[in-house]
Amino acid sequence: MLKDFRAFILRGNVIDLAIGVIIGVAFGAVVKSLVDDVIMPPIGLATGGIDFSNKFIVLKEGVAAAGPYATVAAAKAAGATTLNYGIFVNNVVSFLIIGFCAFLVVRAVNRLVHAPDAPPAVKMKPCPYCTMDIPLAATRCPECTSQLSAVA
Repeated sequence: MLKDFRAFILRGNVIDLAIGVIIGVAFGAVVKSLVDDVIMPPIGLATGGIDFSNKFIVLKEGVAAAGPYATVAAAKAAGATTLNYGIFVNNVVSFLIIGFCAFLVVRAVNRLVHAPDAPPAVKMKPCPYCTMDIPLAATRCPECTSQLSAVA
């Protein structure tokens, strides 16, 4: 059984999948930093200094302390039930960036893999008498029965 497990783990598809997951997690961290540290601060500045990660609606006051709460963490610490729409906005922006980057990668790979093929070889020629397409090796036109060896 250990031998079968080793053979399964060392198959190319499993290793490729593991590498893809590892790269995906690392890419997710980069995109999260891009959204949280680069994209959202200028958007917050443009909207009057709004920090989207701390935008929430209190659905039920906490038992430990009554609101208003300055941050999501303070509301959670007080036991309040919150609707965290700012975190959702950050996650949607992250998803869109990851989706766009994945689209660019797939598009680039498709261009490399599916390079334009050479034009197909010409297998037909027009008959000089009736202009119908006939095979290149034909010596008589099947449409008008003209002899082609002397003309071609």
